[in-house]
Amino acid sequence: MAAEPSRGALFIDRDGTIIADAHYLADPSGVRLLRDAVAAVSLANRAQVPVVIVTNQSGIARGLITEAQYQAVRDRTVALLQAGGAEVLTTYHCPHLAELTGACNCRKPALGMYEQASREHGFDLAQSAYIGDRWRDAQPALATGGLGILVPGAETPASDVDTAHRSTAPNIAVSHTLLDAVMLALTRLGVGDLPEHDARQNQFSNHHSSHRS
Repeated sequence: MAAEPSRGALFIDRDGTIIADAHYLADPSGVRLLRDAVAAVSLANRAQVPVVIVTNQSGIARGLITEAQYQAVRDRTVALLQAGGAEVLTTYHCPHLAELTGACNCRKPALGMYEQASREHGFDLAQSAYIGDRWRDAQPALATGGLGILVPGAETPASDVDTAHRSTAPNIAVSHTLLDAVMLALTRLGVGDLPEHDARQNQFSNHHSSHRS
């Protein structure tokens, strides 16, 4: 039975946001957590807000990685976060690529993975945040009414940054780091209990985030 939507979540991209984007990573020994990944996920944990990793993995459709290799990299990512005291509730991935496997409803920015998470865990998508280093990671907020936050990184196209900055939607923001993005999400959505120390720190962090109220 599907859970009744009752709480928000932080949907965070994997490659280029939590780990370095190694382009179709097949070897779990190559997983490298990005700076702030542990701190950002840990902050959400302290606020009692679920963190869900949501990732496009077209390398499976392209024949560059197997499902088993994806799962090994997934498990290594989760293990490294756990080693730092950060917990991820679950992960979802899209293995498709339209030109090879046909259209699907799960490849970001489509909502399939988020809707599945909502059914399985009772998330309110309108009270959730959509965070990542590509525009497609933040874009689902436009459909759900949640908060979309672009965190530009080394692989982020300039056009994605421009699109986010030019957006007139009040629920689109740009943050310099993943930690800033999580702080902003917790504050704006009010979906968790931001610890007092982190709430004070967020007063300073928000000066480094571009967002619209």
